[in-house]
Amino acid sequence: MAYLRPMRTFLLVLFSCSLLGCTDADSAGDADLSNASPASTDTLPAPRRPLTDSLAGLPVYTYLTGKFDPRENASFVRVADAYTDGDPYLLHEDTYAAFRDMHVAALEDGVRLRIISATRNFDRQKQIWEAKWNGQRLLEGTEKANDVYPDAADRALAILRYSSMPGTSRHHWGTDLDLNALNNSYFDEGEGKKIYDWLTNHAADYGFCQPYTPKGDDRPNGYEEERWHWSYLPLATQLTDFAAERLQDADISGFAGAEAAPRIEVVKNYVLGVNPRCKE
Repeated sequence: MAYLRPMRTFLLVLFSCSLLGCTDADSAGDADLSNASPASTDTLPAPRRPLTDSLAGLPVYTYLTGKFDPRENASFVRVADAYTDGDPYLLHEDTYAAFRDMHVAALEDGVRLRIISATRNFDRQKQIWEAKWNGQRLLEGTEKANDVYPDAADRALAILRYSSMPGTSRHHWGTDLDLNALNNSYFDEGEGKKIYDWLTNHAADYGFCQPYTPKGDDRPNGYEEERWHWSYLPLATQLTDFAAERLQDADISGFAGAEAAPRIEVVKNYVLGVNPRCKE
């Protein structure tokens, strides 16, 4: 990876810590980003800080599973409207700082990155999941999961093509964002291809990686390909490692269909079923 990687350290008992002040990025508002100063070509993302210094006093497990309100967490900041589709998104401050640098560099190459989804905590993911579980929201816009998949495991697997079980989503962490379009075909040609090619060639320079690449020998399990989904690794890899050590299928609970989690081994196949380069 392009960013520096200190030795991995995992502290399972947290202490209250002093954090850096929130970025002043929100003051950017709707400023004209086309005139922003270009990012230095020899500047890499700062070394990742220890996980315990990044969570504003939350226990790692609580943070990992999204059972907190990011609006009330000092590590999260509101994304300026100029970077988004207009919704009031939140990101972890480290992710946001890296994205802003990447955004400037992309503009220099004629590419505009637009955030269309960011942090979703457990409660928000539960709303999405249960709407699909109960058939109130169609799967890929075509079918009601409760009509087509009466078996709980089959229904869960169908929803998991593109939506995470609450408590297992990378979007809980403030490290992951969706860019420009929620459709793989958008990135096949024209402006979408230009955006995806730029991200493929340059996102790693700012600490970002595409976690859900096409399935194959190196990623046989997990979600379908998502060309729009990018993850900030200096934080996300630490959380992925923590999940590998501590998160159990039996712990995934508190929503309709949670009983399927152990049957489908959701931690191994989905939480850890990411692009190997996003684990380095």
